[in-house]
Amino acid sequence: MEIDFGLDGKRALITGAGQGVGRAIGRTLGAAGVEVVVNDYYADRAESVAGEIRAEGGKALAAPFDVTDYEMVRGAVSQIGTVDILVNNAGNAGTEGWSTLSNFVDTTPQDWDKHLRVNLYGVMNCVHAALPSMIAGGWGRIVTIISEAARHGEAKMASYCGAKAGAAGFCRGIAREVARHNVTVNVISLATMRTPVSEAFWTDPASEEQRNALLADYLIRRPGQPEDPAWMILAVVSPRASWVTGQTIPVNGGYTFAL
Repeated sequence: MEIDFGLDGKRALITGAGQGVGRAIGRTLGAAGVEVVVNDYYADRAESVAGEIRAEGGKALAAPFDVTDYEMVRGAVSQIGTVDILVNNAGNAGTEGWSTLSNFVDTTPQDWDKHLRVNLYGVMNCVHAALPSMIAGGWGRIVTIISEAARHGEAKMASYCGAKAGAAGFCRGIAREVARHNVTVNVISLATMRTPVSEAFWTDPASEEQRNALLADYLIRRPGQPEDPAWMILAVVSPRASWVTGQTIPVNGGYTFAL
């Protein structure tokens, strides 16, 4: 039985969608009839994924911009026009990449800033730009990707944990503000994922012991695949999920539980 998710003609902006989880979200929504706006910091990656979606029969365009630049975000969203669905997927440490894991006392405000800029302020920038058209249209979906590090806590990642937890708290506040406009706001919390950024870890024979130790904490003993959260997001953004808002939904292989 084929399921109609009721998304034909909707337009989704997905940040950080030039690879990995964002790419899978874009392809999944595109297959469900959504017009996908593929954002990435790098224009070639954004256009590549948009091209994939079009080749699969969907509608897509590339919108390269830096989510941490408020004016750039506002300008890009103004050119895009109405945004029905916003998926805040851009994260990690942005274009600067991960630094060495360190105890918080050994870090500096500069270390904290790169996590806060993309994971918290990047989310706020995009919501601030996209939300007015949702309110005006009387319908919208906002989904923000966080990490199980924000729910569970991880040593030597304190600023990242704080930024992701801050994004979740921000989204709960927005959910209370906009529910009367038929706009839902939810959070998807991911555990360890296998993406292009982490592929070397999953394939290096020297990392086998570390991989096994990591996966020992998972009931389903494999890393998450980009398609795992993509299917959950498809369900959450559907009009059929109109009574789901303000929630943090773990997609984590049983790493932690949620009541």
